[in-house]
Amino acid sequence: MMNVTHSKVLKILIIGAGFAGLGLAVRLLQSGQRDWLILEQGEDIGGTWRVNHYPGAACDVPSHLYSFSFAPNPDWSYKFARQEEIFAYQQHLVQQYSLRPHIRFNCAVESAEFDEENGLWRVRNSEGELFFAKVLVTASGQLSLPKLPDLEGLEDFAGAAFHTACWRRDVTLKGKRVAVIGSGASAVQLVPQIAPQVAKLALFQRSAPYVLPKPDRRYRPWEQALWRHVPFSQTLARWLQYVEHEARVPAFSHLPALMKVPQWQFRRYLARQVQSTELRQKLTPNYPMGCKRILLANDYYPALQRDNVEVIDTPIKQVCREGIQTQEGQLFAADALIFATGFAATDFLAPMRIVGRAGALLSERWKDSAQAYLGLTVHGFPNLFTLLGPNTALGHSSMLYMMESQYNYLLGALKHMQQQGLQTLEVKAQPMQVFSQKLAQRLRGTVWGQGCHSWYKTEDGTNPTIWPGFTFSYRWLTRRFNPNDCVFTTLSH
Repeated sequence: MMNVTHSKVLKILIIGAGFAGLGLAVRLLQSGQRDWLILEQGEDIGGTWRVNHYPGAACDVPSHLYSFSFAPNPDWSYKFARQEEIFAYQQHLVQQYSLRPHIRFNCAVESAEFDEENGLWRVRNSEGELFFAKVLVTASGQLSLPKLPDLEGLEDFAGAAFHTACWRRDVTLKGKRVAVIGSGASAVQLVPQIAPQVAKLALFQRSAPYVLPKPDRRYRPWEQALWRHVPFSQTLARWLQYVEHEARVPAFSHLPALMKVPQWQFRRYLARQVQSTELRQKLTPNYPMGCKRILLANDYYPALQRDNVEVIDTPIKQVCREGIQTQEGQLFAADALIFATGFAATDFLAPMRIVGRAGALLSERWKDSAQAYLGLTVHGFPNLFTLLGPNTALGHSSMLYMMESQYNYLLGALKHMQQQGLQTLEVKAQPMQVFSQKLAQRLRGTVWGQGCHSWYKTEDGTNPTIWPGFTFSYRWLTRRFNPNDCVFTTLSH
């Protein structure tokens, strides 16, 4: 039993001040809701786009699409925004809607426990401070927990070692020997930026990515002026980008033969960019296209052909004081190790401890594979909403579109609770089970469900991250809250 007599009870508590949390905050204000608070573990807003400030960090989704429809930005400088400009967009949102007074910074949540008697969530931060809320919304995202490989001897390394999401601005790479471990999205952006500065760069690659040309360009002043003074023109530009990306879904899902076109584009691009047959062989993936995220870059392949850059596809045996030793016994000396190894995307909400009804532990429930109805609600966890929860990530379009779909559902649920005088809302077991079964069935027929190792999947090959279809189908499912899928308790007076 929890004594909340002398504690302020919030209507809504949001965990995370990245895109998901900030967008929800704006929508809450627009709907007249002001009794809410955001808890942010960092010293500022931004989430992924605050911490990922490594050289070359940028988005691979077009700027108009990678922004909220209710907060368009006519001043994007490039078709694909850089990290600095995305972070500035987030800061502008906070300023425009006066969100900062509603955010508690340096407030890392350790646990959240549901009190069945009072129908409240009790949230504890790392300092032991308690917060009570009727509704708990997690907005920490799937790319918030950096993933580090388990390498023997790492503690013995004499130089600096850090993840791209924990970039060390105090470490000078100029003239140094640098080892980059990983060849995913962050490596493809980072390597071309640091290769001209370092004395030697060794790229350790477990599997080669599919890389296509990035159709990027700087927007012209007249285009920005048009979007600023004729807002519909920007809406149209966004819609065209949306349609272009949705048109790719059939190739990823039920018409895999369509993937032959981008496969041909990749082979032609690689052949034109890389002259060495040996290097071209190293850079040719051995898995189906789309099984891992397809990357966009114009400068990655040229960077790998520099005299001071070497691609190593031999597995790492161990790290030693001097550098990295491969399983073939070769030693690569290094002054700095940079881990471009991505995030633990399948470890949803880790390391928070979330306890629902009857002591149910969410981490245990999700131990084998995370499941949530619409990626948003979980049976046994009343009044809990998980923004960007299981199977809501995308391999082809903008996550912000998915966030806006979730906001619609969440706001509908809050409105229903208020109108009906309800204390708690909880999804029934059957709708959640049916939804999860249909998802699993749809994933089996997609390229995302095929047999390559990717950040989309758990160790046993389950894919709890990707939405296996059109984003407008998800928008349709979340267009309104359906009370028939839930059970409720009423307010006690």
